[in-house]
Amino acid sequence: MKTILVPVGSSKNAKSHLQYAVDFAKAFGAKLYVVQIYNVYTKAGTMIKIDHILERESQAFLEAHIGAIDTKGVEVVAKTFKGKLIDTIEKVSHALDVDLIILEPRTNSIKDEVYLGKTSGKIIKRTQIPALIVPECYVYKPIVKMLLAVKSIAIKREGVLQPIHSIKNQFKAVLNLLLVKTPYHNSEDFEVNDELKAMITNTTKADSPTTFQAVLEHYKNHSPDLLCVVRRQRGFFSKLWEDNIILKKDFHSSTIPVLVLSGLK
Repeated sequence: MKTILVPVGSSKNAKSHLQYAVDFAKAFGAKLYVVQIYNVYTKAGTMIKIDHILERESQAFLEAHIGAIDTKGVEVVAKTFKGKLIDTIEKVSHALDVDLIILEPRTNSIKDEVYLGKTSGKIIKRTQIPALIVPECYVYKPIVKMLLAVKSIAIKREGVLQPIHSIKNQFKAVLNLLLVKTPYHNSEDFEVNDELKAMITNTTKADSPTTFQAVLEHYKNHSPDLLCVVRRQRGFFSKLWEDNIILKKDFHSSTIPVLVLSGLK
């Protein structure tokens, strides 16, 4: 894991979130890109474009933001981009060869009961870039135990497990697997390939209507430092797929980071 992207918003948690990202990047010796994306506007009633003003203000904001934390020797690069959020995130991530996006649950200061806001929700929902959602005010610590929760472990995409592999190796972490048997279960869903089998310490099988419910029932027994889930069309964050928002009351494990992998298939 060599390149990490951190989108920055206006939330009150932005500074502590960036400090976590720096600490995480330092553990891997990774380069950190801190980015802000803005749209191009024309000032009402005039023909004067103000995108150059937004770019200048955004760059100054990012540099002040970085200057307010301890970068600990990590290479931190501030970048501003104009364009639509998802398209720009994908293009930037491809151009910079990004391995991971580290996200705040809420990039804006919105209602406290919201766990995952619209901006972060859109990035999780509409991209295939591995993303780490870090709880608000969460202080970095080495990852000791990881829990991977899936309803199907059938893997067809190459390299999809790389983020788990990198984190496990870096921290010498234990990886436990929670296999969830849903009403739509197929026998091949539980066929663990050799790559994953070599990484797993313990496997738990659970019967549940959804992966989400199984995690709520079992994650405390595992006490993970990191929860790993798979991005699916209608997957773990089932409510998120409806309107890009999920509430804290619907996600009780919001005190630990969540690694969202790209789709396995």
